[in-house]
Amino acid sequence: MSASTKGTVLVSGASIAGPALAYWLHRFGFEVTVVERAAALRGGGYPIDIRGTAIEVVDRMGLLPQVRAAHVDVRRITYLDADGSPLGSLRPEAITGGTEGRDVEVPRGDLADALYGAVGDDVGFRFDDSILALHDDGAGVDVTFRNGDRCRFDLVVGADGLHSNTRSLVFGPEEQFHHYLGRCFAGFTMPNDLGLAHEGVTWNTPGRGAVLYAPREDGVLHAFLNFARPEPPFDAFRTPEAQRDLVASVFDGAGWEVPRMVAAMRTADDLFFDVVSQIRMSAWSRGRVALVGDAAYAPSFLSGQGSSVALVGAYVLAGELASTADHAAAFAAYEHRMREFVRMNQGLAAAGGAFVAPRTAEELALRNQALRDPAGLPGDDGRTANSALALPAYAHAG
Repeated sequence: MSASTKGTVLVSGASIAGPALAYWLHRFGFEVTVVERAAALRGGGYPIDIRGTAIEVVDRMGLLPQVRAAHVDVRRITYLDADGSPLGSLRPEAITGGTEGRDVEVPRGDLADALYGAVGDDVGFRFDDSILALHDDGAGVDVTFRNGDRCRFDLVVGADGLHSNTRSLVFGPEEQFHHYLGRCFAGFTMPNDLGLAHEGVTWNTPGRGAVLYAPREDGVLHAFLNFARPEPPFDAFRTPEAQRDLVASVFDGAGWEVPRMVAAMRTADDLFFDVVSQIRMSAWSRGRVALVGDAAYAPSFLSGQGSSVALVGAYVLAGELASTADHAAAFAAYEHRMREFVRMNQGLAAAGGAFVAPRTAEELALRNQALRDPAGLPGDDGRTANSALALPAYAHAG
């Protein structure tokens, strides 16, 4: 490794896991470069939760006051019957397993800005670029970038999300690790014409769901249309228009505000369509390349823990690399510490899916019964999983 530092590390991805990992690696003495496919830091996006152990990670980064200032304070989620009549309302914590007054919910872009602000002056960022090829010769990794540059690094870490390019280059096609959870979703923004503020409204029929989410008092609603499908709709990924057609056909004839949501989806310039899936791998490293966050163990948005698990994983991976000069031992220790935490948080998706997006009439009836009987809510499982890992105290971590 480099004589002037603990080593050189290339991190692929500048969303949540990547900048968090870069922060800790730099703090522990590594020379870090982050490569990001997008032309600039990506702002916007729907609100995300930071819970349990991840709160401690953010606190150790010194970012907790900034993150708390961005808290959106959603106070209730109201559930509707097929005809739009209310079934009941709950605090979000009752569903997610969060702890009121401790955990936070922030717009994804605000968290990304905070992480970048903490590390942007200390590490090199290569925007509008990506890894084209990797060659690990055992002593280092030669990287060819899409812009034609070639560089050598001691280690490479893929923090590039569910559809990780790094994972594909090193471990093979995504299909072998992709575990489809039987649902698809379309997310977009639309005008807030309903006067909603600090709340969400959820409509369901078996296999179909619609959510309008107003995290703040402004003119924007985050809209989500989710639906069950036995197999992933691969044909719909060809073009945005195919995605819009598929979603519109699934929700044809739906009630409540769904027709207006579909019309807004048709013209939205921020449509994001994907399948609801997890990444499950038997190993998160190979040679001098490792994975972190969704690239290694995406729990899906149904768990509510994607960002939190990514933040914890970034801290643990950096800490283990700082604790030994043997990268293989560090990668093994990272997996050993994180594996059960990941397993528990991926397990939240089953209960979360049945509650947020019931696929059958039976699941919907059970969900509606749980609205009347708080003992049936999934929150307790969430609280246990969110804090299942005691955060290690690595040297220089604060």
